[in-house]
Parts: sequence; C-alpha cells; structure tokens
Amino acid sequence: MGTDGIRGRVGEAPITPEFVLKLGWAAGKVLARHGSRKIIIGKDTRISGYMLESALEAGLAAAGLSASFTGPMPTPAVAYLTRAFRAEAGIVISASHNPFYDNGIKFFSIEEPSCRITSKKRLKPRWRKS
Repeated sequence: MGTDGIRGRVGEAPITPEFVLKLGWAAGKVLARHGSRKIIIGKDTRISGYMLESALEAGLAAAGLSASFTGPMPTPAVAYLTRAFRAEAGIVISASHNPFYDNGIKFFSIEEPSCRITSKKRLKPRWRKS
C-alpha cells in the first residue's frame, strides 16, 4: 500500500479479487463508523476494472455499505462527485498511466482529495478479524 492507494499487476498480490474483497470489507468497516452508507465507485477502461469493482462491491456490501457506480470516469470526476453527493467515500479503480496489465484502487473522502482509509495502521486490525 502506497500513500495514495494500492497498485500492482492484476492477478498478483495485492491486485487479486480475494484481496480486493477483503479490502472492501475492511474499508467498509472503517467507513461505517462515520454514519453515512453511500460510496461512489468509478474506474478507468481497463477490462480488469469490472472484476475488481465486483469484488470491492461485495466487500463493501458485507460491511453494510451500498455503492453507486459511475462507470468509466476520470479520477478527478469521482473525487468531485464524492463531494457533490456528500458520499462517505469515493473509490477509483485505475492504474493511471501504468501498463494495461496493472490496476489499482484509490480512496477519497468527502474532506480530503486522498483518503487515509487505506493506511496500514487503520486496516491492519481489520485483517486480523476477517
């Protein structure tokens, strides 16, 4: 996990459906404490985005959150919609300029353009409980 999300080669840790499912659940548990249950998810046009989006949605749903999907959309647009719709968080599935076989996940909060949800310190206790 980097300071601005998670990136890597699709199918290799950490960019696997299993990891993203657990990430969605752990992030959902952190977000659920804030009260709002609304999450916005966008992605780029990589084909792997659909697989990762499904895994992320399943994890968030298991944590009691619901997601709205934008479909393919630029990262700054998802950050804007997160604020405009007062969602608890926005999530983008994209590896930006990286090769097509990579992908990544980036979180936004309503207050910060880059959310600290994915920090190891906040998520590590959640991994142990799953």
